[in-house]
Amino acid sequence: MLSQRRLGTATLALGLVVLTDVLRVFLPSVITIFGQAASTPAELLGAFAVGWFVLALAAPALVVRVGPATVGVTAVLVLGAARLALTAAPGGRAQLWLASAGLLAGLVWLAATAARVGNPVPGLVLGLTASALGHALVGTYDLVWWERWPAWAASVAVVAALLAAETAFGRRRDAAQPVDDAPPARRAWLLVGPALLLGGMVALSPAVAISAMSYWYGEAGTAAPPPFALAPLGVAAPLFLLGALTPWHPRWRALPPVLLLAGALLFGYGPPTLLTVAILVSAAGLGGCLGLAGGGPSPQRAVRSTGPAYAAVGGMLGFAVAALLYYAAYDLGYPNEWVPAVVAALTGVVAMRGAAASDGLSEAEPESGLPRWRLAVLAAVVALAAAWLHGPWLVASNRDGPPERVRLVAYNIRMGFGLDGRFDLTALDRAVGRADVVVLSEVDRGWLLNGGHDTLGLLAARLGMPYVFAPAADPLWGDAVLSRWPVQRARTRPLPAVGAPTGAQALGVTVDLSAGVRLAVVSTHLQPPPGADPVVQARAVADFATGYADGAPLVVAGDLNTEPGDPAFTAFTSAGLVDSLASARPLPTSPADDPHEQIDHVFVSPDLVATDAVAVPGVASDHLPVAVTLTLPSR
Repeated sequence: MLSQRRLGTATLALGLVVLTDVLRVFLPSVITIFGQAASTPAELLGAFAVGWFVLALAAPALVVRVGPATVGVTAVLVLGAARLALTAAPGGRAQLWLASAGLLAGLVWLAATAARVGNPVPGLVLGLTASALGHALVGTYDLVWWERWPAWAASVAVVAALLAAETAFGRRRDAAQPVDDAPPARRAWLLVGPALLLGGMVALSPAVAISAMSYWYGEAGTAAPPPFALAPLGVAAPLFLLGALTPWHPRWRALPPVLLLAGALLFGYGPPTLLTVAILVSAAGLGGCLGLAGGGPSPQRAVRSTGPAYAAVGGMLGFAVAALLYYAAYDLGYPNEWVPAVVAALTGVVAMRGAAASDGLSEAEPESGLPRWRLAVLAAVVALAAAWLHGPWLVASNRDGPPERVRLVAYNIRMGFGLDGRFDLTALDRAVGRADVVVLSEVDRGWLLNGGHDTLGLLAARLGMPYVFAPAADPLWGDAVLSRWPVQRARTRPLPAVGAPTGAQALGVTVDLSAGVRLAVVSTHLQPPPGADPVVQARAVADFATGYADGAPLVVAGDLNTEPGDPAFTAFTSAGLVDSLASARPLPTSPADDPHEQIDHVFVSPDLVATDAVAVPGVASDHLPVAVTLTLPSR
């Protein structure tokens, strides 16, 4: 049988895996079901999200009144039921409230666990690592969205294991009733929220690892599919484990906070090509900080103490506030690069104070008792297996000769979430159809707010089409072009902000149709300031596109946020481009369930003949995709 310490560690690790799964549904549900990002005020979205974390501040008092074992088992039942129900939920309000109930239950369970587990670091480290590796093994496509029996089997197994561990742990702890309420223990619990934030944003995010590797294979600031895309996680996860589970000599204690801060600064301020370095440095630093914070004493105190419980829930409230501050910037328009750096700095301060508090205490237990080297090797093997499994191995397949026609689709995919709030790759695949070239807007490659998926990599793999990605808001959010033909000369140009909080860019690629036939494609997503026309950005795109094409047949496509006849629309036609959808107008594309705005467009040079223009019905996004067949100039 497991010792009390090992049982508590296993329970905490399993619970964090399930809680993280629920968080990956809750966060995007807030901005796609409760409201709509960029339309619903960010303050309202934030108040709803943070409100659940504030409500959880009542949990420590509940734990004292009812008892941690009873509260823990009850909370796990609700958390597990919500997690399983989310797999069956059809989306919409049911998904939002199930995820909210699961989140609140998870926070209450965390408070109950904090009242019984002295040092949370081993369980926290194992839980974060297991969650990251599990997300990597499924290619960042969460089991909750699969709707297939393997997802049910795996989900039921994890929830059942958590319930069994929690029941056994509660029974054994009620008999002995020891708890660690010493200052280092409280400080370690305070870091649960920051660890979830920094791990999910950069240090242990499989999607960020994929994006980081893809910049090594792009050109001129763009990204392209790399082999072994998850390879950085194979180094980051072992570094995280070793940093947390290895005792730190007093001489080297300042190193983990410095590494964590350096990684956060690189993530916020560094170029995309250094994203891989940011992952590795922050993973080592985050693990080391947790190890310092948890390397303290374990005296036995009364089980009814609320200090660790308040620390755990307070740390999670910090998670919510920091996440809100970071992502609300893309609606409200203020610098946000400082947020992860501030969280990293505070984490380092807490870690150093915890390490100092443990000095000289005779009952100090710096060792976790876990086989750190075996765990590190296992993490590396699992991560590298995921890298081999998901590649992605994408190559352009059409090479037999230049075609007469090319089918092009332009689609704002809203980070992959449909109007029902579900992440539905099958629906996106169906909406795109058998296109030769796909131009995508609002592409997410690892935002924690959206669940941490690599939406572009997942969709590209499903379509079997390599991609070129260009960052707009930050290295993980922007626009992309996918093509069944090889592409060359990828270039990106930032567009004037003109008061819009979310960044914008123009991405140019040259599609090589063989035999010297080329097609220039420019993807963009114009971001006008509130209530204004994006004419300044439109002129910048038109100028970039015509210069980039340099006489070759040209396509400019994307979510342009302008209607026919508006100044921005006229900016493209004044540059000599033709509205390829003109024969099918009116052709409304937004909102998808009741389209009445014509804001998604495909402009072409006069030497391209456009036919079969259509807006494809569906609710896989809040926009409809527009598709058109382009006949190439005779050779």
